[in-house]
Amino acid sequence: MAENPAGFTFSLSLSVLNHLGRNLYRSFTTVLGEAISNSWDADAKDVWVYIDKKQNNLIVKDNGVGMDALDFQNKFLKIGYSKRKDGKAVSAKKRPFIGRKGIGKLALLSCAARITVISKVKGGDYVGGVIDNTGLDKAITDDMSPQEYSLEGADMAALKKYTDDHKHGTIIRFEGIHEGIKPHFGFLNKVVALYFRFSLIDGSFKIHINDETITHRHLEELAKKTQFVWHTQGLKDPFLSRGLKNAKEKRTITLGKGVRGFIASVETPKDLSIYSTGERVSIDLFVNGRLRETDIVKHLSIAKVAENYLYGQIHIDDLDGSVDRFTTSREGIIADDQKYEAHLKTFRKALDKIIREWDVLRRKYRLDGNPEDPILSKRERKSGELYNVVAGEYNPPKKGRKPNLVDGWVNDLAEDARFNFGSYAECFMSENLIRKLAQKKKISLSKEAKEEVAKWKKVEKEMKGKGNLSIGIRQASSDLGYLSMSHLANLVDKKDPAKEACLARDANEYRPIRDALAHTALLTDVAKKKLTSVFENVRGRVQTLIAGK
Repeated sequence: MAENPAGFTFSLSLSVLNHLGRNLYRSFTTVLGEAISNSWDADAKDVWVYIDKKQNNLIVKDNGVGMDALDFQNKFLKIGYSKRKDGKAVSAKKRPFIGRKGIGKLALLSCAARITVISKVKGGDYVGGVIDNTGLDKAITDDMSPQEYSLEGADMAALKKYTDDHKHGTIIRFEGIHEGIKPHFGFLNKVVALYFRFSLIDGSFKIHINDETITHRHLEELAKKTQFVWHTQGLKDPFLSRGLKNAKEKRTITLGKGVRGFIASVETPKDLSIYSTGERVSIDLFVNGRLRETDIVKHLSIAKVAENYLYGQIHIDDLDGSVDRFTTSREGIIADDQKYEAHLKTFRKALDKIIREWDVLRRKYRLDGNPEDPILSKRERKSGELYNVVAGEYNPPKKGRKPNLVDGWVNDLAEDARFNFGSYAECFMSENLIRKLAQKKKISLSKEAKEEVAKWKKVEKEMKGKGNLSIGIRQASSDLGYLSMSHLANLVDKKDPAKEACLARDANEYRPIRDALAHTALLTDVAKKKLTSVFENVRGRVQTLIAGK
């Protein structure tokens, strides 16, 4: 064994602050979350966030237990100090600790030029100091050790308006906020309401933005755009019970053992944009009320179209415990964690069920559903989408309007419209392709065909006279435009239908149902099945004739 007569020990460079703090945290939500989490862990009743746009400052103030000089030096400034030392997992008020690694405080360095931290315990004086990132850069360049770098003294006069009547707790002042963070300022109350759930569901902890208490009402805009909600049984969340009370459909669902939460959908994907921040509301993971990972669906392979309409919150508190599953940046779960993977597997099954129901509900309310769901053929789904457009023009939904009799009539036509619209397209395609083929082959009209053309020309002339019309109606002047499938079939597929399969035989079966369809009649189920089978024969025969086989 090698001897160590010199008593070798580790030493750290201040450059470690870049790796663990200033260059690690990408999201302002995460940075603000670290400050608010510290207030939660300190048993604060209130957190006040003040935005000073004119001075480009942000202040976070709480009324937690605060810190004395020893706490500030040996706990706050000690990188890696954990409140969970010796297995302690809850605060004096029995709140589950959010902090774990003791490096979250470094997130504060990533969003401003200067950070002032002052704190005091009940009956004590303020302690703290200023971290200037410019001075810190120089200290790092000079390769100073942490012991050689001292904090500046705090300008207490500049903080007077925040220290007045402040009996205990911590105040953090961010000066010179980075440009990338400023767009969040106008929507900070909404971002806090969305991501800091314990402020909404725990009556003992409140967050205030410029003295305005954050509640579920700050998410009213999102709530108004929400259509359908799936939630676990007994979930206590004012956003769910009050904010989303007017959702068109609410259903209970199981997300897995010990998992709480809700999934909701909006009318259009743009409804999930988070204002001008470039981010979007997604399905996010929370542990003990703290946002731990946004957009957990990115780990799953699901219907991409439906994903663009969904948001929600999944609460899995048992991911917190003796094993640290969170990345150093606190912006996700460590890859391949077995417990998390097991939860995701169960959640995937629930999400698949939600997406299937979402597709049905969207169509119920005359909206496009999930084109990736094979429950409907492409033709059926597109026909349904066309029906949605037409139905909306006949009886457009209006905010606050109660359903009326016409709504019921229009809704009753939905299923038939899906079949009839697609069937009309089939008729249109097959008959016009046969006309094109007859034109290409320059097929002469038979005696019977000429008589049919003459009959319909006479009818057309009489009807135009009654309607006082002098305009042309048929696009092409060709006599073929007056012939239906029955006569067209005999022109291009000259076989005896009594002796062999041919287009004329299919046309005989096709005509009565096609005529009913063309007159917008609603077909019986038996007629629909028959027409579908005839369509398949007609389509196959037309393709064969066009190919010249």
